Amino acid sequence: MTQRMDVVVIGGGQSGLAAGYHLRRLGVEYVILDAQAGAGGAWQHTWDSLHLFSPAAYSSLPGRFMPAQDGEVYPDAAHVVSYLADYEKRYELPVQRGVWVDSVHRDGPFLRVETDCGPWEARAVVSATGTWTRPFLPAVPGRREFAGRQLHTVQYRKPTEFAGQRVIVVGGGNSGAQIAADLAGTAELTWVTQRPPRYLADDIDGRALFDAATARRQALDAGRTDTGGVASLGDIVAVPPVRAARDAGLLHAKPMFSRLTTTGIEWADGTTAPADAVIWCTGFRPALAPFASMRLRGARGHIATAGTRAVDEPRLHLLGYGDWTGPASATLIGVGRPARDAAREIRQLLDGALR
Repeated sequence: MTQRMDVVVIGGGQSGLAAGYHLRRLGVEYVILDAQAGAGGAWQHTWDSLHLFSPAAYSSLPGRFMPAQDGEVYPDAAHVVSYLADYEKRYELPVQRGVWVDSVHRDGPFLRVETDCGPWEARAVVSATGTWTRPFLPAVPGRREFAGRQLHTVQYRKPTEFAGQRVIVVGGGNSGAQIAADLAGTAELTWVTQRPPRYLADDIDGRALFDAATARRQALDAGRTDTGGVASLGDIVAVPPVRAARDAGLLHAKPMFSRLTTTGIEWADGTTAPADAVIWCTGFRPALAPFASMRLRGARGHIATAGTRAVDEPRLHLLGYGDWTGPASATLIGVGRPARDAAREIRQLLDGALR
């Protein structure tokens, strides 16, 4: 039996909850479909030592401050999961769990959302599936020949799995720096980056990255490219574990290698290093497979947007995928504003469609 709703939100993580909060405030009837078994989105599946880049008060979704975590300036992932579960319950957000969305199609005045639990018809859809389920692995020569273990950020959990092993960590962003710091002293670490790592000053945290993303978006909208900010999105936040490992001399980045061999890695000059495992901290791609039949994706696999609205399908909004769907929209603090704007546009669309 096909179910009908004004709006279907796909994804029940932080972006889906922020969308739900604002849709609820505007009196829109909606449902949130989430493939996960429990609340918390991707935060349920991070590595054990992961902490936020910013204090709790600066890591909140709209309408409810995240409480501080006892003894922690920067809350850990478990605290975030607890906060998101409480947020969902507090605002009575209509999340249906264990629902996998297979595809979305145009169907006259509706968008038809096909799921493993039956189809939905909606006047608008918000895609809030993020990127965690689409890890990116670069096409490095020899990757298939390497005989050791290879894993991505999403599969890493704790350093004890690699005690005494020779581990290559690839990636100069925050994930690469944090996982390298996590392994330092437990594994024989080689940290490899495309360019020398750039650390934010120790007294600056993730709030600076949010400000930088906002300034960049404003500059681009005004036709400028130089924001003059104090941070860029490629800078590493010196959270305490990273700072401690760096200051102890345990984080020395080497340039990117040219290929993998059966037993390790090799640089262009012929220098080699043996390895038991390679951890790819090389980022993600947007999870947009359900929209394949709509043929909306363009350069870099993105769907062209005006704000959060898909340019070629105004009934579809994308939320939380990164700067192209709102400044810092993939962060807890950053998703609130684009979620609000998306909800307002959807309300206007529905009002026009119902007149």
